Amino acid sequence: MSQPATTIIVKLTAGAEAVERANQALTVAATALAAGVGVSLWLTGEAAWLAVPGRAESLELAHATAPAQLLAAILDGGSVTLCSQCAARRDLAEADLLPGVTIRGAAAFVEEIVRPNTQALVY
Repeated sequence: MSQPATTIIVKLTAGAEAVERANQALTVAATALAAGVGVSLWLTGEAAWLAVPGRAESLELAHATAPAQLLAAILDGGSVTLCSQCAARRDLAEADLLPGVTIRGAAAFVEEIVRPNTQALVY
């Protein structure tokens, strides 16, 4: 499979404490995928909990697509990474996460954001 011409890296730092911001990031990522843009979603801070089964389902926002549905679309067509330090602070290992979510550190994030034709967005 060939790589898309353009990729966005979406770094999501918010979770249940800021559902509107979290949903906006997930919506942008899922919309980019639907438009044929490559997407890499990074979960950091309180967004780390979204990598755990059942957590995205607990988020609700009126007049918005369900966060769990958006996250599933991103997992299906893009990549989802959990920050290694964020995972460690929450005692999370890959066995605790949704299938397809990987744990990687800052060096991997930097490697992704400096690639040509890449745009990083932080929510």
